[in-house]
Amino acid sequence: MRKTVKDFGASDGVASAVPIGLYTPEQRARRDASVWTLVQGILAPLQFLAFAVSTVLVLRYLASGDGYLAATISILIKTALLLTIMVTGAIWEKAVFGQYLLAPAFFWEDVVSFIVIALHLAYVAALMTGALGAAGQMWLALAAYATYAINAVQFILKLRRARLQSRGMA
Repeated sequence: MRKTVKDFGASDGVASAVPIGLYTPEQRARRDASVWTLVQGILAPLQFLAFAVSTVLVLRYLASGDGYLAATISILIKTALLLTIMVTGAIWEKAVFGQYLLAPAFFWEDVVSFIVIALHLAYVAALMTGALGAAGQMWLALAAYATYAINAVQFILKLRRARLQSRGMA
């Protein structure tokens, strides 16, 4: 018997069964069968590595004034990985949940991802226009990175929850 909770938010006043957990069995099967799950599993740690290296380079520049080019290149690499993982993540979400973004299971993660993307693209715009100056651009990158870190924690907690659900512990 599948665990459910009663959803009393239905407009007709009739309670309907809603699955407990992140994935229905059908969604879990689609997730496990999708090549995009593997792509996300490869891109996520690569993006995190780029984030870690870039954070060090940005902080080095802000502390010493040295390494502007290395920091800038690292931010652009991080941004490219972010955009790639967002596009492939949207494809994954479509394959698993039937919609490209804002599926209920990942709604808040997607919302924060939009903020992360906006901040990264604001950095690129500032870089291209010379706005904010070098130090201001680096501070903007750090703001983008702080938001990315929050988003990464959201996803890690969500994936942990899914793992627990699949083991029947959630």
